[in-house]
Amino acid sequence: MTTQRVSEGTGHARYTYRLRVSSTARTALLAEWDRCRWIWNECVAKSRAVHAHNRARPDDKLTCGPARLDTMLTGARAKLPWLREGASVPQQQIIRDFAKSRSKALKDIEKRLPMRQRAGMPRPKKKREALPTLNYTTRGFRLKDGRLHLAGGIELTVVWSRELPSAPSSVRVYRDSVGHWYASFVVATEVQPLPETGCVLGVDWGVKETATTTSDTHDLPHPQHGRKAQAKLSRYDRTVARRKPKKGQASSKGHREARKSRAKVYAKIARQRQDTARKWARKVVRDHDVIAVEDFRPKFLAKTSMARKAADAAIGATKTALVEMGRKHGRDVRLVHPAHTTMDCASCGARTKHALPLSERTYTCTACGAVSPRDKNSARVMLVRAGLNPAGVEGVRPPGALLPEAA
Repeated sequence: MTTQRVSEGTGHARYTYRLRVSSTARTALLAEWDRCRWIWNECVAKSRAVHAHNRARPDDKLTCGPARLDTMLTGARAKLPWLREGASVPQQQIIRDFAKSRSKALKDIEKRLPMRQRAGMPRPKKKREALPTLNYTTRGFRLKDGRLHLAGGIELTVVWSRELPSAPSSVRVYRDSVGHWYASFVVATEVQPLPETGCVLGVDWGVKETATTTSDTHDLPHPQHGRKAQAKLSRYDRTVARRKPKKGQASSKGHREARKSRAKVYAKIARQRQDTARKWARKVVRDHDVIAVEDFRPKFLAKTSMARKAADAAIGATKTALVEMGRKHGRDVRLVHPAHTTMDCASCGARTKHALPLSERTYTCTACGAVSPRDKNSARVMLVRAGLNPAGVEGVRPPGALLPEAA
């Protein structure tokens, strides 16, 4: 479950379930996706035509918003019986998705963001590359006798691994790269408060250990899920490379099967990382009232020699899981700016005059003489920067003491 927004004790979350799709339902879903993909490509063509017209005639500018695209969809459904055979709900939602993507790209252009930070303009979806994704609002689906009924007479069997907390407001039916179908429901949720513990925790992200905290029992060692599966991945990589077709030729069945086998391994690794992150986040949130987390963004590590190990650590996914788990249970999760956290002393606040090399794993303060493991010192710096002053190394505050506000 991924919590997206929490406010005033309520929020929205996604509950995702596996689908058992029959051959008839699969054919209907793919036909529906072909129609939606055609509409998306028509929207892309319309957007580019409007852009070319506005550049050629700046005094007579046209717009390409959802209202104009809806009009285009109405006219297309009236002319094309093939398009009219499909349900209107997913076709309208694909237009909403296109408008949202185009609006984000235009806003980034207006803000003059660098090209590497901009969201690109929507591109055409190719049949062999784009994965099917269908969105339905409340008027386009219903749940009856444990089965999912979609507009257009499509009936799907849901593997109910858990109960929905409330009636869903929308559902997204999609297929992943492995070929499995899923249904992702959006439901309203409420914060589930946990009993107070009187404890605070500082979290520092790293590569040697995914998370180093001020409590030894809550450290998260590097799980190395990707490294354990590296031998199998290498074998599939060689098979894919050996069966790769020549340029201009269609992919063979053996090549497609090899790619699918490799995708299954990657999907398993992703599930393992997600499971490890959620279990650790649940333990941390259950045992602490306030958590000071380094607002670390590991994207820059992709260009270093530690790229593979950093990717296997899944720092970004683990941080996201911790923040979402804190929102779910009403805990105070404070994000701390990561600048100079490895150079500051948690005891006196002094800062070293030079950056510490990664090979130096012990922090020694020249001002007060404090000596501690480098990552443990950084975790305690998180508490200090978040406005917390724990009584001891484990991050336990005295009974009855008030939590100060973050600086």
